[in-house]
Amino acid sequence: MTQHVVVCAGESSGDALGAGLVHELSALEPGLRYSGMGGTQMRAAGVDTLIDVSELAVVGLVDVLVNYPRLRGLYRRMTRHLETTRPDLLVLVDYVEFNLRLAAHARRLGIRVLFYVSPQLWAWRAGRIKRIRQSIDAMAVLFPFETEVYETAGVPVRYVGNPLVDRVQPPQAPIRETLGLAPATRLVGLLPGSRSGELKRHWPMLVDTARRLHATHPDLRFAVSLAPGVTASRLAELAACDDLPVQFVGGDAETHSLMAGADLLLITSGTATLEAGLLQAPMLVFYRMGALSHAVFSRLVRLENIALVNIVGGERLVPEYLQHDATAERLARDAADLLDRPAALEAMRDRLAQVRERLGDGGADRRVAEMAQELLHHGHLLTTKTHQAT
Repeated sequence: MTQHVVVCAGESSGDALGAGLVHELSALEPGLRYSGMGGTQMRAAGVDTLIDVSELAVVGLVDVLVNYPRLRGLYRRMTRHLETTRPDLLVLVDYVEFNLRLAAHARRLGIRVLFYVSPQLWAWRAGRIKRIRQSIDAMAVLFPFETEVYETAGVPVRYVGNPLVDRVQPPQAPIRETLGLAPATRLVGLLPGSRSGELKRHWPMLVDTARRLHATHPDLRFAVSLAPGVTASRLAELAACDDLPVQFVGGDAETHSLMAGADLLLITSGTATLEAGLLQAPMLVFYRMGALSHAVFSRLVRLENIALVNIVGGERLVPEYLQHDATAERLARDAADLLDRPAALEAMRDRLAQVRERLGDGGADRRVAEMAQELLHHGHLLTTKTHQAT
């Protein structure tokens, strides 16, 4: 009888992780059936998606509250799917609150659960470890410092490495060539995020920042990275930029080319900062959330740095601008200062070299697939020995 694996990802970054896992698991175990929730990459890998990630893209407490009825409906759709199909394994990729609830429901049904990408217990709400221990069979973590909390709590865990190490490599096509710009043209990359709330809070600020920069540095050109599901017309509805020398790029290849080739990035805090760090891209990292969400998170989060690139680096490798500090005036001022000091940009590139060193070698997709294979055949991990970073 064909074994069935349900894979659930809730946003574009999880879609990529889920697709990588399915690709490797299919090589190890040909003939498996896959279903779940995800996006274009998981569908291309062979997953029959009941729910698209575009239906799940919310961030912050207010966004969740506003969208709660719709999210609850999607959650019920997934629980019914689990009840009806009774898969041999449920793989949950990030999207923590939704997927932890789904894990608990699966556990009650007797379905084995692999959670891929640890909730950031080292940052906030460490008390969730008991809930996690009761709901999953194994945890796959991306960073070596995450294993200790699970080992201490008795949760089977394995450090698998970070899949971005394999996926983020120096691009083949120079970004200026792609955009039709002269090689010496100074270029600033703008990355406003992917979720609706992020775009509303960030894009108008970035347009204002670009205008301020262009007023003092008229030679500058700007390129905007469009995350999956984000269009130039959608951004134009939030803030027009027709008066600026702006071009748009999309897809991993063009985005990575922009990261590697721009003089400076203005980038939303998230996974993208780690991608940019792997390419040693000078950047200013910013993030704004709703007032209520900020009031809650500021009381719970206990990190000196919030950008993943700084957390992995273990120090403030690049500047961060959070909430009230994230203003067009401040970003434009500090961006102009860096652009006027090429030596400072080069020093930032040199500091970022340690990001790839700290993340070790590649092969994360295969290691997670091996965990899934062990759960399918044995119902538990054969060992919790972790991959060692180089």
